[in-house]
Amino acid sequence: MKALVLFSGGLDSSTCLALAIEKYGKENVLALSISYGQKHSKEINAARAVAEYYGTELISLDLAPIFEGSDCALLEGSDQAIPKGDYANQLVSSDGKPVSTYVPFRNGLFLSCAASVALSRGCGVIYYGVHSDDAAGSAYPDCSSDFNNHMSKAISIGSAQQLKVVAPFVDCTKADVVAQGLRLGVPYELTWSCYEGNDKPCGCCGTCIDRAKAFAANGVKDPALS
Repeated sequence: MKALVLFSGGLDSSTCLALAIEKYGKENVLALSISYGQKHSKEINAARAVAEYYGTELISLDLAPIFEGSDCALLEGSDQAIPKGDYANQLVSSDGKPVSTYVPFRNGLFLSCAASVALSRGCGVIYYGVHSDDAAGSAYPDCSSDFNNHMSKAISIGSAQQLKVVAPFVDCTKADVVAQGLRLGVPYELTWSCYEGNDKPCGCCGTCIDRAKAFAANGVKDPALS
């Protein structure tokens, strides 16, 4: 069995990659890195560094043109600033919509692309690292268990049951993800989660705040801040 991992170079997907390697061996794992027009290249560079650390083949796709016209705060074409504060506070002013850093149907698109790549490369399983904290309050609705169940079924049907989607953290918190990663020895010092593209993580955006809480819950300092 060969596995394809949707891989951003962040904390969650790097832990996912380590899990897949533990189960299938690095020679049977491919990592898929996707550019989508984000404002900085830090996570793409992190993906390369982590894939090199594990000796895993990294496949790259550029889907930026699909998101042209979107005003998502993460994208190059947007004038919106990256919001500060945790997702709970951001949702208060979102009028029931996802947060401003939600990239339109990103996981749906990425999983569809991953299915095509996986089938082309002889993989039988796709891993991706969504978790319940991101889905809470519909901040990122394409991270929810319900979304995962429907996309998994669609991909299975559309591939004549040749492909299975595995989201090992979909019902877990980010603290649970870190606990798994610490067990696996994930090189978190090489990962990048911050929505800003500065030399160091800003510590103020939603993902920085969640990451800090996850390491604190495990009683460990984030290696990326050392």
